[in-house]
Parts: sequence; C-alpha cells; structure tokens
Amino acid sequence: MARKQGGLRFQPSGGARATQVPVGKKQRLDIQRLANDGRGIGFVDGRTWFVAGALPGEQVEARVLAARSQVVEARCERILSASAQRRAEPCAHARRCGGCSVQHMTHADQLAFKQRMLEEQLQRLAGIQPEQWAAPLTGPEFAYRRRARIAVRWDGKGQRLEVGFRAAASQDIVAIDDCPVLVPPLQPILRALPELLRGLVTPQAIGHVELFHGTASALLVRHTAPLGEADLARLQAFCVARQVQLWLHGGGQPQPYDPVQRLGYQLAAWDLQLDYRPGDFVQVNAPVNEAMVAQALDWLAPQANERVLDLFCGLGNFALPLALRVREVVAVEGVQAMVERAAQNAENNGLGNLHFFQADLSNPLAEAGWAQGGFDAVLLDPPRDGALSAVRQMGRLGASRLVYVSCNPATLARDSAELQAQGYRLVKAGILDMFPQTAHVEAMALFARQ
Repeated sequence: MARKQGGLRFQPSGGARATQVPVGKKQRLDIQRLANDGRGIGFVDGRTWFVAGALPGEQVEARVLAARSQVVEARCERILSASAQRRAEPCAHARRCGGCSVQHMTHADQLAFKQRMLEEQLQRLAGIQPEQWAAPLTGPEFAYRRRARIAVRWDGKGQRLEVGFRAAASQDIVAIDDCPVLVPPLQPILRALPELLRGLVTPQAIGHVELFHGTASALLVRHTAPLGEADLARLQAFCVARQVQLWLHGGGQPQPYDPVQRLGYQLAAWDLQLDYRPGDFVQVNAPVNEAMVAQALDWLAPQANERVLDLFCGLGNFALPLALRVREVVAVEGVQAMVERAAQNAENNGLGNLHFFQADLSNPLAEAGWAQGGFDAVLLDPPRDGALSAVRQMGRLGASRLVYVSCNPATLARDSAELQAQGYRLVKAGILDMFPQTAHVEAMALFARQ
C-alpha cells in the first residue's frame, strides 16, 4: 500500500525560489559601471544586470536576452538619459552585429577603459603594479582588420543563402554591405560576396568564408560537400577578376586553388616577409602588430652577443626580428605545422641563427635539449590561457629580462604573481590597442630579475 502523504510541505533552505526574469522583458535601469567585457552593469531587486550598449551614468531601457539565478543579460533598447561619453556609432550595423561591442564609446574612452581593466586585474589578482605605465600602443581606429570570417547559412525554408556577420548574443546573421573596421582592399570583396555565393549551383555546401589581406588578398571558402566544376569556375573567375587568391577548405588543411600562390605579410621595419596559410594565427591589425614588435624589442633590449628564447613563437613574428639583433634565437611552438612554416620563413629571409622546436609548453622546459645553456632574455606570446607552466620555470632558465605579450589581462596578472615569486619585478606595462571598437584588451609587460 502506498504511504499516505502528510500535510507538511518543504521549501529549499533559502526560502521560496525567486521568479525567473522572462526573456524579452523590458526594464528601466540606472547603469553604475562597466564590466570587463564593456557591458554596463545595473542592479534591480537583488539581481545584477549586464547590459550591452550601455554606459555608466545612463538610464536605459533594456531588453532581457537571458537570465539565470541572480544574473540577467540584456541589450540596451532605448537611452533615457545619455552619458557624456556616448557617441553615435560610426557603423550602421553596430547595435546588431556582434563584432564591435563598444563603438558607442569614443576611442579615447575605449583606451581608458582598457587601461583600467589591466590595472584592476594586476592589482586584484596579483597585488602588484608596474614601476612605470607605458602609453597605450595604438593604430588606426578603423580600417585595420586584415582578416575576417563571414558567416554563411542556408535557409532551407526560404531557399536562400544568408551571408554576413553573426549578430550579438545570437546565431542570427546580419547582412553587412560595409564594415568600417575592415581594411579597404577587402571592402569590395565583402560587398560582392552575397551575389557570388547565392549564384552557386550548390550554395548550401558553403560552411563559411574568410577574407585575408597581406602581400596579397585571399578568399577562403570552407565547403562541407565537394564543389562541382561550375561552382569552382565561378569562384575562380570572381577571384581572377579582383586579383584575389582562392583557397578551398574541405577535408584536411586549406589549400590554394593555384598551388604556386603564396600568402604572407611584411614587417617592413626589418625588411622581412612571413608566409602563412589560412588557419594559421596572424595578428589582424598590421600597424599595431609592427609597433608591438618594435616595442617588444625596445623593452627587451637584446644585445648582439645574447641568446634569446621565444616561447609560443608561431610563424616567427617576434623571432625573426630578434634574430637580426642577437647571436642566437631559440623559438618554441606547440603546433608542428607552425614550427615548419616558421623555419621556412627564417630560411626565406636568409636567417641562419634561428632554431625552431616543437614542444608542449605545459611540460617542464629546463630539461629540454634546446633549453640547455640558459638564456639572456625571454619573450612570451601565449594564448588566452596564459603561460603558467612556463613561467614557473623561468628562474631555472637564467634570463635577466622577460617580455610577456598577453591577450588576456587575467592570465597575465596570474602569471605576473608567479614571476614575482620567481624573483622578477614588474618594471613596465601597457595596453596594446589591437582591436579598436571592441572590449578586447591586449597588453605587454617587462619583467627584470632582481
């Protein structure tokens, strides 16, 4: 016999569960400050609201995009009282496109915001500040991106191919006819892409498209099924007419339609050219990249008789200019294909004092054969998760100076604390404005061993 239920009813220890905020709900908010990602923060009924497109000091009407527990994610729908920092977004698509999240801030305010983020992360996570703050390293506010991924999706119901950029906080695709942050040579290609792709026999086979510009412009077509001869001919005719390289990416690695094609970029200050292939990591902002390399060499101050270590070397972006200044550069990278291309770049530029190695940089470094003999200086340019395993061993490599290039202030701060424990002091730090109109913060830090 089933046991008869008693009359007692139990609630969670925290009391009655709070009613969830429904998606689409509109709410008036006073914005108090900015989050690390550039969204405005407001508070209502014990909940923290993160509002895209809002600035501190503003009163806005926000629409809920998602909610969980005490956190609500929202988008600014209407500005009831504007901040003096606000400007009209230069791009007509700024409020829908997910690419540029802080166009409503002036460039000067963007730089100040990024500087604050770096300062706060270093202080909060590491409890340290540099002995000297460097001025922000900047370039053009617009027309700087030499690489862009174009989203493509086949609408089976409408029998139409959607082409554009991903919408903010959504999988929707925003049709773009002009992108102010893209370099001018790629603009006409971007505008002509929808007509090109929709005219293919099998447009539903296109996964996405990427645009590149360096020593040449290139169009990469990612396809999920084999393309027929008619589609290949149409793509190639489009590229020939615009003097653009065609690259195809089905299975395996991207391949040039014409095998003799070379795609690369120049470091003009050092008379160097680095070849790469679509899929390789390349900094999207050419002017800031070149200024970044120059600043890294200036801070590291390499001497002619020194041996320098470049960790996470990629294609040799720092290693090749370093090799022009020192006796020997040892460059280490985790991806074997990148190691091979970096070595080829060194050979193509006539540099014989560079030695490239593939290694898992989460493993001990000091025991590796390439690390024997120690180093006078070290340069690191790790991915977003930082270089904690590597910096834990810096003291054993003997370097007196270290330059750390970071794309994540949080992991830079964490690793700075570890370097301090290894006997290094933070001499200088500053932001690199690699991605204007976004909240993304890149930074450079110089450490010296006491």
